Amino acid sequence: MSHKHLHLLRTVFQDPISANIHWREVESLLNHLGAEVEPAHGARFRVRLNRMETFLHHPHQGNVCTKQDIKHLREFLAHAGVSPSAYEAKRAEEKQ
Repeated sequence: MSHKHLHLLRTVFQDPISANIHWREVESLLNHLGAEVEPAHGARFRVRLNRMETFLHHPHQGNVCTKQDIKHLREFLAHAGVSPSAYEAKRAEEKQ
């Protein structure tokens, strides 16, 4: 995982929730993680990752995701087994 993607993953999981995450960064992270991101109805996107599925909304005004969108993304990633701690554990395991 690149430094950029790891930083974004940590930002998604930090509290308080960031209000400055752009949709294109989220989409790039999801693609890097191997998720299938496909347009659905309107501003909705169907996202599939590790046998989990959700719908994310593209921001209507501008390209910055709302805090609620980031919270939803965080919950989806956690259910799909993706988190900064899971990534760090996997990386430490690979080094041994």
